[in-house]
Amino acid sequence: MLLKELIARTGGPGRVAWIGLRGGRRAEMAVVEAAGLGPDGLAGDHARPGKRAVTLIQAEHLAVIGALAGREVGAELLRRNLVVAGINLNALKGREVAIGGAVLRWTVPCHPCSRMEEALGPGGYAAMRGHGGWCAEVVVPGRVAIGDAVRADA
Repeated sequence: MLLKELIARTGGPGRVAWIGLRGGRRAEMAVVEAAGLGPDGLAGDHARPGKRAVTLIQAEHLAVIGALAGREVGAELLRRNLVVAGINLNALKGREVAIGGAVLRWTVPCHPCSRMEEALGPGGYAAMRGHGGWCAEVVVPGRVAIGDAVRADA
């Protein structure tokens, strides 16, 4: 089998496991069941328009980050908008991805910032390295809800 064919296979669909909104730069995360996704990101979120409109993280990485940080890690501490389970986000790089009624395109890795030391304690930044998730731009606006499917090549 050719490498191109292997890369094209992403497995079954993943699902949205968690949605969080930041009302302001350092505001607490608001957990919601659903939200509208427009060109500037999730409605009610303090997002950056364009290639960083939405941030996503792999649900399976929360346990890894927690093990490396030496503590339990909830999604709200990491300040990402969407937690996705059951599909490898890295495998979706460069693809259009349907999430609920919207379509996103991964743009750049969402590297940790120095705030992770504050949120997770000493070593929090290092614990997140390589596990920070992705930033995405909105290709097609729509609604996203917990439980929605995440599918490659929308």
